Amino acid sequence: MTEKELLYIEDAISHEENVIAYLSDSLNHLEDTVLIDFFEKEIVCHNKIKNSFMKLLKEGSCD
Repeated sequence: MTEKELLYIEDAISHEENVIAYLSDSLNHLEDTVLIDFFEKEIVCHNKIKNSFMKLLKEGSCD
């Protein structure tokens, strides 16, 4: 994996962390149970995406 590709993955991880932080912060201000459920599912989804990028980053840095 090229350095440019590794930097892209690092940026994508950072983006996912920002989305997770935004969702988590917003979750703390919600009262509607439907929205709370939706936000919790989105946090799980974005954590999975982040973990996939982390795996790629680890695999790519070993080359």
